[in-house]
Amino acid sequence: MPQIQFTADSQREGNLQMGSLAKAKRLTKWQLGRNREYRMLKFCTTLTGFLLGVALLLLLLQPSDQVWSFRNLSFSNLAFTFVLSLATCWRVRGEVIRENDLSRLSRNLGLVFVILGLFGNFFLQLAGFYLLDRHHRLECQLAIYAFVANWMVFLISLLNLFKEYVSNQFFLGLSLNLAMAIILLVMVLLTSSNCMYQTERIHPLLFVAALVTLAMTLSGNLFALMASLVIISKYRRPESEIEPQWIEVISRLFRNNMCMIGLLYVTFLIIMSILSKFTFEPSLAEENNYLALFIKPCLEYPFGTDSFGRDIFTRVVLGAQISLVVGFWSTMIPALAGGLLGAMAGYFGGRFDNITMRILDILYAVPGMLLAITVVAAFGTSTFNLVMALSLSGIPGYARIVRGSVLTVANNEFVEAAKACGAKNLRIITKHIIPNALAPVIVTMTMGIGTAVLSTSALSYLGLGVEPHVPEWGNILKIGSAYLEQQPYLAVIPGVAIILILLAFNFFGDGLRDALDPKLK
Repeated sequence: MPQIQFTADSQREGNLQMGSLAKAKRLTKWQLGRNREYRMLKFCTTLTGFLLGVALLLLLLQPSDQVWSFRNLSFSNLAFTFVLSLATCWRVRGEVIRENDLSRLSRNLGLVFVILGLFGNFFLQLAGFYLLDRHHRLECQLAIYAFVANWMVFLISLLNLFKEYVSNQFFLGLSLNLAMAIILLVMVLLTSSNCMYQTERIHPLLFVAALVTLAMTLSGNLFALMASLVIISKYRRPESEIEPQWIEVISRLFRNNMCMIGLLYVTFLIIMSILSKFTFEPSLAEENNYLALFIKPCLEYPFGTDSFGRDIFTRVVLGAQISLVVGFWSTMIPALAGGLLGAMAGYFGGRFDNITMRILDILYAVPGMLLAITVVAAFGTSTFNLVMALSLSGIPGYARIVRGSVLTVANNEFVEAAKACGAKNLRIITKHIIPNALAPVIVTMTMGIGTAVLSTSALSYLGLGVEPHVPEWGNILKIGSAYLEQQPYLAVIPGVAIILILLAFNFFGDGLRDALDPKLK
C-alpha cells in the first residue's frame, strides 16, 4: 500500500512539473512573440539563411576559378551577415526572456546591421532599424520601410554604371533617387526622436518633413505616402485619443512580417518602374546586338544576354512596368464595373437582380483564359486589347462579391434612415452601401493583381499578349525556354520574377484581410 501511494505521489509531482514546464514554454513563446525586435530579427535571419543556401547551391553547381570573383565575394558577405545575425538573434532572445528588454549593446548592433545593409542585404537592414527603434512608433516604421524601398532602387540602378553607355538622364535620375533616400533617412531620425513628441502637438518641423515626404509619392513610394498621412493626421488632431480606423488597419498590418515584406517588394517594383525611365536605357532591352550574344551573367550584364544580344537585366526591370500597368488596370476596371452592377443588383433586387446576375452567370461560365485568348485573337495583340480581355473575365466575380456584401448592408438601420430622409437611390448606393462593402473587394483586388500579372505573362508566352519585341516577363520567358539546357538563367530569372510578384501580392492580400477583419482586432 505505501508503495502504491508513493507511486501516485510521484506521478502527481511529475504531472505538476510537466504542467509548469509547458506553462513556462507558453509564457516564453508569448513573451518572444510580443517583442518586435526579436520577431523581425528572427525573420530576417531566416531569409538571410535561405539566400545563403541558394548562393551556396549556385556556387557548387558552377564554381568560379577566381578567388576574388563577384560570386565568391557575395557568398562570403552572406555567410558573414548570417553568422552575425544568428548570434545577435540568440543574444536578443536571451535578453527578452530574462529582462523583457534589450541591452544597449544589442541596440547598438542595429547600427552595424544598417551599415551592412547599405551594400545590399535589405533584410538585415530592416532588422537593424528595428533594433535602433526604441519607441515603435507607426510613422517611424513606415519611414524605415520607405527608406529601404528607395535604397533598393538606388543600388539596383547603380549597377548600370558598369555598362558601356547609360541613359541620357541616368545621373539625373540617380541623383534624385539618392536625394529622396537622404530625405527619408532624415525622416527616420526625426520620427524616432523624442523631442518631436514632447508637446501635445507634434513638432512643426516633423509636420514640414511630412509635407516634403508626401511629394515623394510621385515616385510610387507607398510607405512614404502612409507615413506622411499618419503624421499629418496626428498633427491636425493632437488631443484625439481615438485613432482613425485607417491608422489602426495600418498598425495591424505590421503584425504580419510576410505581409510587410510583400508590400515592400510591391513598393520597390512601383518605384523601380517609375524611376527606370531615367536610369535604364530602353535600347538595351529592345534593339538587337549581335556582338553580345549569350553573354553569361557579369557586372555589365547581371542577368546575361539572350539570343538577340539584349540585356536581360534591363528587360526584366522594364518588364515590371508592363506587368504592373496591365495588372492594375485589368483589376481596377472589372472591380469598378462589377462592383457597380453588383451593388445595384443587391440594392434593387427583384427582376433587375435576376436579369443582371443571369447575364453575368453566362459570362462567368466561360473560362477567363479562353475568353482572353478569344478577344486578343479577334482584335490583335496590344496592351489595350490585353487589358480589355482580362477585364471582361473578372467582372462577374466582383459583382458576386459586392452583391453578397450589399445584401447584408442594405437592411441596416442607417440605410433605412437615409431613405426616410429622402436620399436618392444613387446617393444611398455610393455614399452608404458601397463604402461599407469595400473590405472584401479591396482584398480580392489585391490578390487579383498578382493573378492578372500571371495571366499577362501566360498570354505573352503563347504569343497572344503584348507585341513580341516588348520587354515583358512572358516574352522573356518564351525566348529563354528555347535555351533551357544551355543557358537556364534565361528562363529561370523571368520565372522567378513572376513567382515573386505573385507571392508578394498574395502575402499582402492575406495580411490585409486579417487587418480588415473585425474579429481579429
